[in-house]
Amino acid sequence: MTGLRRLSEGGRIDRHRPVRFEFNGKNYAAFSGDTIASALLANGESLTARSFKLHRPRGIISAGIEEPGTIVELLDGDASANQPATIVQATDGLRIKSVGCWPSPKLDFGGINQLFASMLPAAFYYKTFFWPSWRLYEPLIRRAAGRAFAPRCPPDGGRYEARNWHCDVLVAGAGPAGLMAALTAARSGSRVLLADQGMEAGGSLLDQIVEIGGNSAEEWVADTVAELSAMENVVHLQNSLVWAYREHNLILVCERDLHREGILERNWRVRAKRVVIATGSTERMLVFPDNDRPGIMLASAVRSYVNRFAVRPGTRAVVVTNNDSAYSAIRDMLSAGIEVAAVVDSRESVSETVSRGTGGIELLSGHEIARVFGRRRVRGVSVMPIEGRGEQHIDCDLVAVSGGWNPSVQLWSQSRGALRYDEALAAFVPGKAAQPAVCAGAAAGDFTLEEAFMGGARVGANIIGEPELAHGMKIPAVDQEPPYRIQPIWHARSASVRPHSFVDILNDVTLQDLHIAMREGFRSVELMKRYTTAGMGMDQGRTGNMAVISAIADASRKSPGDVGVTTFRSPTAPVSFGSIAGIREASVALPYRHTPVTEWNIEQDAVMYEAGARWRRPGYFPRPGETMQDAVNREARAVRESVGVYDGSPLGTFEIKGKDAPRFLDMLYTSSFSELAVGQGRYGLMLSDDGLILDDGVSFRLGKYRYLASTSTAHADAVYRHMTKFLAIERPNWEVWIADLTSQWANATICGPLARKTLSALGTDIDISRKGFPFMALREGTVAGFPARVARVSFTGEVSFEINVRPRDMKALWAAVMEAGREFGITPVGSETSHVLRVEKGFLSTGHEVDGTVDPFDLGMGWVMSRKKSDFIGKRSVFLRRKSGKPRRRLVGLLTLDARRVLPEGAPITNGGRKEPTEGFVTASVWSAVNERSVALALLEDGRDQLGAEVHIRLPDEVIAATVTSPCFHDPEGKLLRG
Repeated sequence: MTGLRRLSEGGRIDRHRPVRFEFNGKNYAAFSGDTIASALLANGESLTARSFKLHRPRGIISAGIEEPGTIVELLDGDASANQPATIVQATDGLRIKSVGCWPSPKLDFGGINQLFASMLPAAFYYKTFFWPSWRLYEPLIRRAAGRAFAPRCPPDGGRYEARNWHCDVLVAGAGPAGLMAALTAARSGSRVLLADQGMEAGGSLLDQIVEIGGNSAEEWVADTVAELSAMENVVHLQNSLVWAYREHNLILVCERDLHREGILERNWRVRAKRVVIATGSTERMLVFPDNDRPGIMLASAVRSYVNRFAVRPGTRAVVVTNNDSAYSAIRDMLSAGIEVAAVVDSRESVSETVSRGTGGIELLSGHEIARVFGRRRVRGVSVMPIEGRGEQHIDCDLVAVSGGWNPSVQLWSQSRGALRYDEALAAFVPGKAAQPAVCAGAAAGDFTLEEAFMGGARVGANIIGEPELAHGMKIPAVDQEPPYRIQPIWHARSASVRPHSFVDILNDVTLQDLHIAMREGFRSVELMKRYTTAGMGMDQGRTGNMAVISAIADASRKSPGDVGVTTFRSPTAPVSFGSIAGIREASVALPYRHTPVTEWNIEQDAVMYEAGARWRRPGYFPRPGETMQDAVNREARAVRESVGVYDGSPLGTFEIKGKDAPRFLDMLYTSSFSELAVGQGRYGLMLSDDGLILDDGVSFRLGKYRYLASTSTAHADAVYRHMTKFLAIERPNWEVWIADLTSQWANATICGPLARKTLSALGTDIDISRKGFPFMALREGTVAGFPARVARVSFTGEVSFEINVRPRDMKALWAAVMEAGREFGITPVGSETSHVLRVEKGFLSTGHEVDGTVDPFDLGMGWVMSRKKSDFIGKRSVFLRRKSGKPRRRLVGLLTLDARRVLPEGAPITNGGRKEPTEGFVTASVWSAVNERSVALALLEDGRDQLGAEVHIRLPDEVIAATVTSPCFHDPEGKLLRG
């Protein structure tokens, strides 16, 4: 039960709680506290995976989220995931398998790729698979090099959850520096959230044997965690990954392993006044031939498995290093009974202070690895002097590598903090901050334990503005450590001439791949990353990025600091989509939003629809014996011939004011609003940054610095986010205030040739004559005795008056409107009829004609693109896209040759028969009562050049002919709506 390589004592596993799990179809024994990686090593498994591209044998390389060697797929329930084996807990009944190999790592048919390795250099797919089509090869390549399958549903009926939180200080990392920073801040009374990705707090203290203040590291961690847990102002999240750092100190934390609460994962959205990044550091791999073989591990990983998991990863080791930290690992390896055959140190000399306790071990200073023997497990290495010739063979089954340390600055980089290259540490460390954040401990480049404790206390005190607290904190006493020293040699000489010397083990990127890319002109570190995929994997290049940077630096004769580092992006490690989305259950029920006349609509037997943003609106009002088409025809004829009324309350409404409001609207919309007269309105399109249509609407000027803007119902929330984001990020100094008035006003719109008479009969003190109240104007007064704001706009193409009143007055107003319009045959109108009326006029609908590709010119609305303004959002993108000269789909009308045939919306259009390529699609199609025939709108390639031409609409079982026309079928001059 103890395993082939399990130590008889020690470690932080619970030997009284055995568990069994299945890996690649085979059962294994482990203890509670094991990871899959430690359990496999304890059972003597060295070959645990295959590589991404070449399907080379791979084993366990690290002990944390930086693992590039063994990625597993969880098979419990219906869940699948790409997770490093080093962070997956071994639990009873767990079933997992290696990804990217079939049928198993030991017998992988994909291993045939190794025979063609020389034909698969970096970016080979860009250079090779063009004929006859990339689409022919893409599925095969993705399947051969793919990871785990995406999950179809949450496992075991569990759920995901999202939670919002605010705190004074967020501490990322519960190692020595993080615990000291959290303790210091918490004792001051600040609200603290401490989040750590490990299964238990302690960080690097769990991986080493050290005394802190006369007690074990385990006891110090337990006492500190107990004190923090007893404080009401502290929230401590363990097994929780801080995976994103966004603007305005928004931190995202994924809390895992909450099965006891029926929750799979919980995503915390935290707003913190200050952030302490104490995420530690990551050990680097060195580059030499076959440095990916099973049995080659990071020295820190060997130390972790020995001390934390009581596992001996090998029996006879060779240690390869260029820095001092490896010697601490050597002493722990010796204590665990691992024979250290030799230390291969690339430096010419090593001080006795650093190497004490390793006496009797052969120290080969100024040497490097020349080759590795063994395929499925290391059997030995050959070493040689860096300056000289002659190889020496050493038998071993374990190679512990230490290429130095990288501070874990992923979150710092995401916060837009600067990075600088530290020559003494041979690593990039935090520079100037961009947000209220600071790094502590190894994340700041303080690699010794004493520095971590002191730095954590100092940072915790400074970040809450009470630096004197640091002097009062009792810093734990630890053994004096020598300062960290490194002499960086990034790759062996033989790595440049021999294949399979990997800089990025996860993505199978070799040093030769980098050299090829540089010969092809890719010398920028950002371009190198994208061309070779180095650093693009789940590990984000934690163990290999410095090897990439140094290779570029050597070829360019620059320092690594001049080359720079790529930008780290979220997530810092794999996070499930369920956690990001915050899925609660298989389905989510949200309440309808009602207007004051929803009850009246239901009483009239209206067929109710769910409109945008969950508003419940009437679709049509059928009378006894009427079909839907009968009801829509009747309603449409009423609007065209007499008068109709509809409820426009759900339309988005925003009041925008402030001395910068005029230029704010000028920047938001394509039209000019700064020159608009008070009391007048103007139509405008709102574009996104990429020049595509986001929304449309009419805005009225209420005063010198005050506007009222309307938006579509469905896009009201998106527009509000667009406006507030622009002010917060692009123009934070502008004085503009936005109030959402959507629910503060209710709207009854009277429309039709008799609308003016109906409003007059209703009673109002507003001059509603054509001259006194022109089209696109707004007036305030009383209507039917109620304070009202009336706008003359039209979505139907007829005379319209939008009467806006307080929601509490809406029911009475609506009743008054129906009574006043009785003699004119007033008819309530639903959304189906509104759709017919707007199609007859060729008016834009963001849910139909806006398909994510068209711009205002394509819709025949170039007139709305102001030529007076120097700039507005999306302007540059529109004109850049149009410079391509490629055919564009433009808005046209369609009249079927069979006048009674109504086309299906979304149907594809061709200029020929069934086999011709698609050149557009039908965006909207209705039966027009006023025209007594079907009419349709469509987006068609170069459609305006095809007016009068015949096109074909392709359906599954037939092809329908239609004539291309102008996209307006009623009152093209617009005389009626201005009447």
